[in-house]
Amino acid sequence: MSATTKPYHIGRKISRIRELKDMKQEALAQALGMSQQTVSAMENSETIDEEKLKEVAKALGMTVEAIKNFSEEAVINYFNNIYDNAAFNKHYNDCTFNPLDKVVELYERLVQAEKDKNEYLEKLLKEK
Repeated sequence: MSATTKPYHIGRKISRIRELKDMKQEALAQALGMSQQTVSAMENSETIDEEKLKEVAKALGMTVEAIKNFSEEAVINYFNNIYDNAAFNKHYNDCTFNPLDKVVELYERLVQAEKDKNEYLEKLLKEK
């Protein structure tokens, strides 16, 4: 095996995906109905039978193919593309109003509602 060839290690991929999803081994174990130690052993295995892989994929909310094709480079490229893409910043430019104006408008409506409530309560008190 050359230095540039990486072995296909499905357990490592599962471990990395689980970590990226901020999931602990205990949570994955519970979803799969097994012990944390069994998940640890699975993540240290280079191969996993197809049925178990289907269960793991379901527990991680992914497809089997996504797990098999997972790579750190793909994840890094994905996030780099998001941040490099001008569309990422588009959402900030779509704002057609001043958010501070909306806060002031909301505050004014709340103040008016309190005034209306006070007038109503004063009216009730005068009727007694």
